[in-house]
Order: sequence, then C-alpha cells, then structure tokens
Amino acid sequence: MAAELFEGQYVWHPAADDRLLAKACVDVRAGRYLTAGEVLSDARSDFGLRAHRSLVLASEAAGTDLVERWLAEEATPESTLMWARVAVLRAVRAADARDERAEALERIALSACERAAALAPDDPTPWVAKLAMTRLHRLRDPAPSGLLTAPPGPWRLFAHVLTLDPWNREAHHRFLSFFFTRYGGSVNAAWDVAAFLSQRAPADSPLRLLPLVALVESYQPTHLLASRVWEEPQWRCTALAIYHNWLPTVAGYRFTPVLDLAYLAHALVMAQRVFEARAVFTAMGRYASRMPWSVFGDPAEQLSRARRACGLPVPGDA
Repeated sequence: MAAELFEGQYVWHPAADDRLLAKACVDVRAGRYLTAGEVLSDARSDFGLRAHRSLVLASEAAGTDLVERWLAEEATPESTLMWARVAVLRAVRAADARDERAEALERIALSACERAAALAPDDPTPWVAKLAMTRLHRLRDPAPSGLLTAPPGPWRLFAHVLTLDPWNREAHHRFLSFFFTRYGGSVNAAWDVAAFLSQRAPADSPLRLLPLVALVESYQPTHLLASRVWEEPQWRCTALAIYHNWLPTVAGYRFTPVLDLAYLAHALVMAQRVFEARAVFTAMGRYASRMPWSVFGDPAEQLSRARRACGLPVPGDA
C-alpha cells in the first residue's frame, strides 16, 4: 500500500497485514483455538514468524482460559508453545505489578517453557519466552570477550537460543532489554550490548537496528539537545546503512515488520533524512506501533508529526 494513498485510521494491532494471524486473533477473542493452531503450524519452519505469531496470540489469550482448554484437548507443539507464552506473560505482568502470586506464576511459566521445549526441541521459541523472565532475577553469567563494559547477564541462555537460531530477532531484543536501566541495567551496558550484537549480524539483518533501540531507550528529554543526538554522524550513518541494506529486503517478508520499520523511520526523521524516512513510511502503509513514538509523547501525535515532516498525509487531514 502506497503511503500517498493513505486513508482512514492507523492500524495499531500487531498482526498488521498478516491476515491469517489477524483472523486467529479474532477467533482467540471468541474462545476458539483451531485457527491459532493452524497459523503456528504454518510457521514451524520459520522461527521468526512463529515467535511473532505466538507472542501476538498470547497477548490475546492471556486473560482467558483458552490455552488451558486447548492443552487439555491436545498436547501439540502449538498448544504447549502457547501455554508457555501465556504463562510467561502472566508471570512477568504479576512480577511487575508486585502481585503476591508472582512466584507461583513464574514456577508455572518455567515448567511450561520446559514442556514446550521438550516437545519441539528444534524450536527456539520456548527458550526465547524463558529469556523474557531473566530480568526478574538479574542472572549474572560472565560476558564474553569483546564488550567494553563486560556486563554480566543471561549469556548462557541466550547462547543456547543462538545454537538453535543464530539471528533470532526476538531473542536479541529480549536479551538487550535485560540491560535497560528500567530493568536494573545501565545506559552504557545497553549500548555496549546493542553494538556487540548488531555488529555480529549480517548487513541486511533487522538486528542492525539494535543500537537505535538502545538509543531510544536511553532518551532523556531533560538533557540538553537530547533530540539532536540522532543528527550525530554515528547515528545518522547507522540509520542510513540500515535503510540501504535492510529496507530492500522487507518486500520479501511474510508480514510487514512494523516495529522495526518504525524505529528506522523515527531515526531517519530525527536525523533530518526525510527522503529516506518517506520510503520507510511507504513500506509501513497504515500500520503503526506504539514504540518508539510513545517515548516522546502520544504515539499517534508523534507518528503524525513525523509523517507530516515527510510531506505525507495523516488521519484527519483534509
């Protein structure tokens, strides 16, 4: 969909243009799991897609008993993966809310992840789900050589995921988030880890975006000239390299990678590279993600402001 033909409203749902996933989400909200099983089975050989779909479906199912009913009916790689995803989501939410049930929910989640991994030993997704809980206890494995700050963290678990899928997108993002200041890490450690991981990745990999994610995470609006950081040569070059090497690959994706595109579009707009940003927004179409825009204010307002800076229409404009 060309951005110049933008009509209607932004679509914020993470299923974006994955129509099979969107239909499965509707069914999950209605208490049906058959379609969820089909879309996960369809992605058994595509770990990135399987991770994305299972995470989106888990967000729809976490407040219901759907996965419990599904698992009772049939213990398949899909039902056990969804049980692990939902259990982890519940455990993390409980811990963040200081819920007294948090420890019990975490034990359930760990058991669910182990069960899913045992049923599908080649699938990295249960281990990726496990990574989401590592920030709850601040695991402190020693860092490998090559990092200036040598930050301890869940390196062993991360390394195991990489043996199954070396460039697993969600695993890298989960691992990086462990070092965010809001989870007990530090700005320097997050930057160090982001640089280390992105430099290992192929030039056309979305993992090259990791430093831009760390940069948004470290944003402090009270700092002098905070919003001008993206104009510095280091960050401008990073964004342009991703634009030239990764963006052309997006046309081959099975769904629009909205979140990654949003980080790239944001970095290019902030770096005053509106020509390139316009192309990224064109690739996004009407689909939207709350990050990174929500860090800077209301996400819809920030997204619309960025699109206007590129001369693109936004919802509500005549």
